[in-house]
Amino acid sequence: MFRLARSARTAVQRRSASNLMDSAESFLSGSSSVVLENMYEQWQKDPSSVHPSWKRYFESFHATPLVRPAPKGHVSGSSSTSTSQISEAALRDSIKMMQLIRAYRICGHLAADLDPLGLTLPQRHPELDPHSYGFSSTADDHKIFIGTELGGSSLNEQYAYQNFGDLVRKLKTTYTGRIGVEYFHITDVQQREWISHQMEHGKPHDISKEEKRNIYSYLAQAEGFENFLAQKFNTAKRFGLEGGESTIPCLEVSLETAAQLGVEAAVIGMAHRGRLNVLGNVMKKPFAQIFHEFKGEGNKGESTFFGSGDVKYHLGTSADRLIGGNSFHVSMTANPSHLEFVNPVVEGKTRAKQHFSGDTNRSRNMSILIHGDASFAGQGVVVETLSMSDLTHYSTGGTIHVIINNQIGFTTDPKSARSSPHPSDSAKTVGAPIFHVNGDDPEAVAFVSRVAVAWRQRFQKDVVIDIVCYRRHGHNEVDQPMFTQPVMYKRIKDLPSTLNLYTQRLIASGVFSEAELSSIRSEYAARLEADWAASKSYKPKASDWLEKNWQGFKTMAQLEGSRAPTGVPLEVLRAVGIKVSTLPEGFAAHAGVARVYNNRLAAMQSGKNIDWALGETLAYATLVREGYPVRLSGQDCERGTFSHRHSVIHDQNNGAQYIPLRHISSDQAFFRVTNSHLSEAAVLGFELGYSLEHPKLLVLWEAQFGDFANGAQVIIDQFITSGEAKWYRQSGLTMLLPHGYDGQGPEHSSARLERFLQMSDEDPYIFQSDPWKQEQAINYSVANITTPANFFHLLRRQVVRDFRKPLVVMTPKKLLRLKECASNIEDFAPNQAFRRVIPNTVSDATKVQDDKIRRVILCSGQVYYDLAEARSKRELESTIAIVRVEQIAPFPFLEVRDHAIAKYPNAEVMWLQEEPANMGSWSFVEPRLRTILREMGGVELTVRREPKYVGRKVAASPATGFSKVHEEEQAAIINAALTI
Repeated sequence: MFRLARSARTAVQRRSASNLMDSAESFLSGSSSVVLENMYEQWQKDPSSVHPSWKRYFESFHATPLVRPAPKGHVSGSSSTSTSQISEAALRDSIKMMQLIRAYRICGHLAADLDPLGLTLPQRHPELDPHSYGFSSTADDHKIFIGTELGGSSLNEQYAYQNFGDLVRKLKTTYTGRIGVEYFHITDVQQREWISHQMEHGKPHDISKEEKRNIYSYLAQAEGFENFLAQKFNTAKRFGLEGGESTIPCLEVSLETAAQLGVEAAVIGMAHRGRLNVLGNVMKKPFAQIFHEFKGEGNKGESTFFGSGDVKYHLGTSADRLIGGNSFHVSMTANPSHLEFVNPVVEGKTRAKQHFSGDTNRSRNMSILIHGDASFAGQGVVVETLSMSDLTHYSTGGTIHVIINNQIGFTTDPKSARSSPHPSDSAKTVGAPIFHVNGDDPEAVAFVSRVAVAWRQRFQKDVVIDIVCYRRHGHNEVDQPMFTQPVMYKRIKDLPSTLNLYTQRLIASGVFSEAELSSIRSEYAARLEADWAASKSYKPKASDWLEKNWQGFKTMAQLEGSRAPTGVPLEVLRAVGIKVSTLPEGFAAHAGVARVYNNRLAAMQSGKNIDWALGETLAYATLVREGYPVRLSGQDCERGTFSHRHSVIHDQNNGAQYIPLRHISSDQAFFRVTNSHLSEAAVLGFELGYSLEHPKLLVLWEAQFGDFANGAQVIIDQFITSGEAKWYRQSGLTMLLPHGYDGQGPEHSSARLERFLQMSDEDPYIFQSDPWKQEQAINYSVANITTPANFFHLLRRQVVRDFRKPLVVMTPKKLLRLKECASNIEDFAPNQAFRRVIPNTVSDATKVQDDKIRRVILCSGQVYYDLAEARSKRELESTIAIVRVEQIAPFPFLEVRDHAIAKYPNAEVMWLQEEPANMGSWSFVEPRLRTILREMGGVELTVRREPKYVGRKVAASPATGFSKVHEEEQAAIINAALTI
């Protein structure tokens, strides 16, 4: 079975004559016979005088002697002049035929029979016309020397020459039949040769009866499933696969071929269309469960482990299948209606699988992405994801891209949806071969599926299968497509299904009888009916949703998690701290970097003045020492946008790299820090996917500036914010977003803290007295930290507890070098933990009586240091208390009450922030402060105890673009806060 896939395991060694002329391709396309004759004569006199590519070609031509009885179709001659003329004529014919062969390889896809509807007719491309090369009067049986091209052999007289007519017919069958291939954009000659070989030697329809039976069975399942759902739920949206049923044979053959070639697991991402069909027939999700979900009852009267849930065509699943006698794990990632944004999530999940399974050559775990034609052509995240395909720390060893080419978007024709003949052109940017195939030819679909997987395994590169099909219904089953595409849908109405066409074909060929094929369909229909009956009593359970790596972690309903410590013994901390602060002997670090590391070493030795970057490094160092892998990525995160991290050090003499966090101990866990390409959406999605695969690792993404997170808003809004509630998928992904007002203008000040807080799902009007339950019940945490030690504990908290939540950190900029922003080693000790609120801090010499405090100012982030400095200069410590809210969501009701409001009974309550009033934390904090005040003193509030706001005024833009205006605004905020 799958002879093609088996043959693809070994590299194609032979070089064809036309590909040997690769460096002379431009010359070849425009050369005249006179120039060729002159070059030939020059080669005869001195072989080294022509380009090596032409030298090899002429040598190949002469592998068969010229002085011999002329083949049939040649004009014979007796003189040496005649022999010479015959040789030159043969050479010209051979060159012209090579040009024609090359034209078919490049342009054949434009003339291929790809459209099942017959609305898009194959083009008459002039470069595919033999007349264009001077073959106008050539007889069908005219013999032409082709060397090793199209199955020829320069070492065998019989095959070195082939009939002109046979060659043209073979070219048409291979490149303009129901398969069209684009691959001459690939720069690697060996890769192009490989595809030429597969196309020209492969026979899509020369397969066994058993393979035909399998393909028919897959088609019968695809159509039978859709028909069954249409019968049972005739008014429901299901985004059915009708018209694109060949997708199921494509996926099944791809998985079977992959299993034969050593793949053990596949992660799949796809859009709506056909998703339920793939879930049931490929992923083997129980039909009873699918039918239960169609009834839309959710968790009514059932289990309490569900969140809000999602529509059935967004859901994912995972399963172990038996393919080729071996266990094969398949998983489909859940995704929202922003369809293509699942692409990087799948890639990240695949990469994590490869890491945790030791798949270093990326041959045992692969990604399959299923796209729509309009979205593949139109969505930028497609290109952003493709751009990762060959990046060292993002590559997954090649992805199988399947385009279900409906030849229409929602209601948009291709001419309005893209500027290229095919929807797949963006894949050319990464050298991916593109196989276009007529969806009504399931055997051709199976053939290109086998070739695609063999390509992936052979070259570890992306590949595209463009199944040109149609959409039998509208965008969904209740949509009316005749409003906008009347001609197309009149044609579709009368078109037999792919299954019907294949049924007729198999019966007509005598391979199967109608009774045999009917039995296959009936057996599947009976199975659906049995599962329909079972769905009536189906009850969902946690095992339907949890993946194996997540067993034992607390669900949304299990709120009794233990409080794991985040502190580290001081002797351990000092040892690893010295280790990661010491440069190797003889390593020529930049003087500035060497100074940074010397300061870190001094801080660890003294236990004083541990700055932000060192506190972060200590978190990573202690985690990998304890067996928790750490992965940090983002634009310029190795050095840090603000030149503070320096986690990768470069030798100034030879460019060698040294990463201290990889040299802690011989048995430490994996540590990866890597600069990403200039993408937010794809990279954040990738890291999210990575975090979904396994709970026992810390995955972080750092934005170059916090403002840039808006480039990944779909990933944030649709995947991170509500992923657990919708899909029951936990993630410990951490987002580091530089944030703070430093006079750098509107694009480099705000990470849009207010957006993250607005998407928090905590009720502001209910006082929360159990902080731990808060942590488990909320969708994610949002923090704005002021000390290195607290950042250390926050990062460690992400992986030491027994549940996972995403974390958003407004990381500072000016605090990175602010001397006052430092911690002592005791702050990292086992008796310390993350502090959601840091109480008022004053010098030991200042006597503070709580009942004398007239104002308590709550704030978060770097503005605290400006405020504290000004308070000290004005000697207001005994009058004004400053309380830092380090974690804003979930809001620390209990700590704010105890450390701020109840502690200072005669103080007015004020919230201070740098951001404008319509941004930042104020709209989130204000109702929660009122809830605390109500909980303490009843409904009636005195004016003095009503929370007040100090910060920038309401604005359209996050910040001013003028540095002096910024300074004036900042001074005004501090002055207003300290003026009583």
